[in-house]
Amino acid sequence: MAAPFKTDFYDIDSLLTEEELIVRDSIRKWTREEFAPIVEHHYREGTFPLQKALELAPLGAFGANIEGYGCAGLSNIAYGLIMQELEYVDSGLRSFVSVQGALVMYPIHAYGSEEQKNYWLPKLAAGEKIGCFGLTEPDFGSNPGGMLTRAEDKGDHYILNGAKMWITNGTMADVAVVWAKLDGEIRGFLVEKDTPGFSAPLQHRKWSLRCSVTSELILKDVKIPKSNLLPKAKGLPAALGCLTQARYGIAWGAMGAAMSCFETAREYALSRIQFDKPIASFQLVQNKLAIMLTEIVKGQLVVWRAGRLKDEGKLDFAQVSLAKRNNVAAALDIAREARDVLGANGITDEYSVGRHMMNLETVKTYEGTHDIHALILGQRITGIPAYA
Repeated sequence: MAAPFKTDFYDIDSLLTEEELIVRDSIRKWTREEFAPIVEHHYREGTFPLQKALELAPLGAFGANIEGYGCAGLSNIAYGLIMQELEYVDSGLRSFVSVQGALVMYPIHAYGSEEQKNYWLPKLAAGEKIGCFGLTEPDFGSNPGGMLTRAEDKGDHYILNGAKMWITNGTMADVAVVWAKLDGEIRGFLVEKDTPGFSAPLQHRKWSLRCSVTSELILKDVKIPKSNLLPKAKGLPAALGCLTQARYGIAWGAMGAAMSCFETAREYALSRIQFDKPIASFQLVQNKLAIMLTEIVKGQLVVWRAGRLKDEGKLDFAQVSLAKRNNVAAALDIAREARDVLGANGITDEYSVGRHMMNLETVKTYEGTHDIHALILGQRITGIPAYA
């Protein structure tokens, strides 16, 4: 029997409000009881249980930190805790909710007209509509400003042509926030499914994020009304502002995956007997567990502080880059160490660590690669951009 132990080694719970703890615990209960039992099946099959995931809507998970329009209006700490609990179970589930809130609802709320907000936000918050975010292109990932997707002003409507790649939720989305150049300036547009010329084929053959819908977006002479332009979404900074929201949630989510891997490794080490004693009694295994716990504590404190700064309106995008870069890399290292503790059992889906390890390879890449975030920090440190 494992000795009582709290992964919350620095008692961060004591820094949370009662509301934040209630939110965290409600999402934790749902993920453990409702999603955890089915996630391995869907990961094997490469499918996403949309109807099950939509049960998160009544819990206020979609656009949780947005005020009004049917949204929960929670603190950014509470939002982060939601992301942590979702990714404790699977990165694909957190990605689904993260895109819905940070990359679809946020730009509509921040850059949309009142009519757009009144129509879309309540439906997205309730899970009646699903959204996706189209920025990355086949040839432009880390350099989104080089995008080839174009919009043409045709008087009473726009015509969009282009392609987007690696789009979470794309195939099942009712609306896509698509970024395109209009007269040389990057603008944001709402493209609804079933619009002639618009398609979102599913991407297959993934090793990672298999319990997640990943798609292409193809736009061939797509005609959209002038009312579908997000009026305040002007320039690359507007698109990157959405990524800042998502990266903040990812930094929290990665700690959820790390906690899952650590707790699995600890439990396994205490129960696995070799040389007539549990492997947890060996120095090398204890060292691995000590390193894992240390990195989790550091990552938890980083996102807790980031959340408080965000609630105060003081969080800078470079600080978000530090959190995303540090926490995802730490989580991936923890997943690899946990896999090592489990030995051969670590490569089977009887345990979650191999799945987390594969998922985190994607999380390390998307929403700004590890190296791009280093360059964001490098520019802030030196004042010199090193992107080109």
